[in-house]
Amino acid sequence: MRFRSTHSSEPLVSFKDAVLNCLPPDGGLYVPDKAMDIRQLFLYMNEDTTFPDLVTAVAPSLLEGDLNPFSASRVAESAFNFAPELIRLDDNYSILNLYNGPTGLFKDFGIAFFAAVLEELQKNAGHSLVLAAARGDTGVSIAHAFKGRKGIGAVLAYSSESILGLDPAGFVTNGGNIIPIQIQGTFDDCQRLINEVINDRPFVARYNITSANTTNPGRLLPQIFYYLYAFIKIKKQFSGDLAFSVPCGNFGNLIAGLYAWKFGMPVNGFIAAMNANNALGDFIKGKPFIPRPLINTKSPALDVRVPSNLSRLASFYEEAPAVMRNMVYPASVDDELTLRTIEQVWKKYHLHIDSHTAVAFAAAEQMAVREDWKGHIHTIVLATGHYAREAELVGGITGETIPETFQSLQKKVEPIAVIPPDIDAFEGIIAHCF
Repeated sequence: MRFRSTHSSEPLVSFKDAVLNCLPPDGGLYVPDKAMDIRQLFLYMNEDTTFPDLVTAVAPSLLEGDLNPFSASRVAESAFNFAPELIRLDDNYSILNLYNGPTGLFKDFGIAFFAAVLEELQKNAGHSLVLAAARGDTGVSIAHAFKGRKGIGAVLAYSSESILGLDPAGFVTNGGNIIPIQIQGTFDDCQRLINEVINDRPFVARYNITSANTTNPGRLLPQIFYYLYAFIKIKKQFSGDLAFSVPCGNFGNLIAGLYAWKFGMPVNGFIAAMNANNALGDFIKGKPFIPRPLINTKSPALDVRVPSNLSRLASFYEEAPAVMRNMVYPASVDDELTLRTIEQVWKKYHLHIDSHTAVAFAAAEQMAVREDWKGHIHTIVLATGHYAREAELVGGITGETIPETFQSLQKKVEPIAVIPPDIDAFEGIIAHCF
């Protein structure tokens, strides 16, 4: 598979080059140049197929020229000691639990694959650095996935909020390869610094720098695998149509699902489940994108004003707007309905869900009453976060005691440096460490 920028059809680059460079020079985002038909690789699979087996079978075809079956097997084995879990609830709904990784978030899947594949691609090729603007959960996932990876360092830029959950034993100051740096500013400052460094081409070339944020196709593309996994687990259980309801903040999960469909996965639609911010609701309906004021909600991971994958979604609509408007259905869910859905799912299915999953579940229920959906579409709801991460909220609603599974992620950690939001200071710390 070759990749192009969302801003141009040329030049085409390999997956390896897209991963290592992370952003095209023209300021766009890398997307696959054309659809690949991989149906012959996964349609024969069944409910006994393991997640690493699926990755091993599919990745060499998607990434032809960069991974062969042997290297794909090494990547899958190295990345995944955890797997998605599909639970069928009734004739109308299933839930795909994507929180079985080390931090209880769906991000663990994309980040784990990215770390393993980067190590494989860089084997015997010197040293490289991965940069990320990190919030607490993303930073822990990146640190966990990259800890001890040969020839790779991970630089995590945090805002002035506390750094939580990292293991100091993996820090570069203790002989490891993780570099947490606290920026005296906002998360936006962190993202700006990362982009400035990525665009400093001589500095990038000196340290072989790439990004670990979702703009990198190495993090986004592996999210395709869990859609395919859900399909092969459920395909023999029903004869009707299939849809996915996806919690949408930066829209990377939805983009991955659309790629899975484009590459051959039989599916009839995707619900773009947004909270009250409803960032791309109008855009999906064919209207111009106009950023709205940010609303703070009970589903904070979806509190996004300008989704980072907007240009990737726009590229789908540019290719086939009529088809896309029959594939993606926007839905907006407010806090009241979100909290009520947590309660209703518990009462009906005896299942705990977090606030972000509740947004997707409520959106699925909104669609289920439509005449064109009622009774013949089975919806798989993506559970993107473990309910124990919101133990107080979920337990307060359901009346149940939620085990504090992720207490270690709340432990405060000192960064190796605290600096102003200045590129010279940021690059200076990186140069000092390497």
